[in-house]
Amino acid sequence: MPTPMIHVVDDDEGLRASLVSLLESYDWTVAAYASADEFLRARRPEGPCCLILDIQMPGADGLDLQAELKRLGQEHSIIFLTGHGTIPLTVKAMREGAVEFLTKPFTEEQLMRAVEMAMHRETARMSELQDSAALQALYDKLTPREKEVFAHVATGRMNKVIAGVLNVSEVTIKVHRRRVMDKFGIRTLADLVRIASQLGIELPQR
Repeated sequence: MPTPMIHVVDDDEGLRASLVSLLESYDWTVAAYASADEFLRARRPEGPCCLILDIQMPGADGLDLQAELKRLGQEHSIIFLTGHGTIPLTVKAMREGAVEFLTKPFTEEQLMRAVEMAMHRETARMSELQDSAALQALYDKLTPREKEVFAHVATGRMNKVIAGVLNVSEVTIKVHRRRVMDKFGIRTLADLVRIASQLGIELPQR
């Protein structure tokens, strides 16, 4: 499995440098970014990773980045940092999958506990996805129609387009797509595409 990595996204240069120094002292591999846009533009290695993300930044804020990653099918474990968190903000972030929500100033112990929790979640998810034998067994349990929909979804086609190709309703495609995701225990398109690649599924031409 690739080396786990922590991505720090914070517009405060001093805090960003302090976080990198602290995390590296615990032997984590760390990359730092001054903005959400800089993070999105960067080439990031595959493998387990978590984000330590300031929720309030100029331009796209932390919640914007969380939403964009979800839209791109790149959901990662996120630890949010904030100078003045509110309960509604915390609830929203956690509901969207954040691991922890730390209010500044936080302690070293609080941060490292959150990092360990995030990385445990990430490595467990990656290990599960990389277990080819288990994935093949799950794939074999799909119905012929579910396998057909699986292959089309893995190409990145929209539900409406797949429905037209297979001559069924869009609702039917949504039902089969959800069943496929549920049977594999996954939530994102990125995970589904990764499984298709790992299993060597032949995809229809776009």
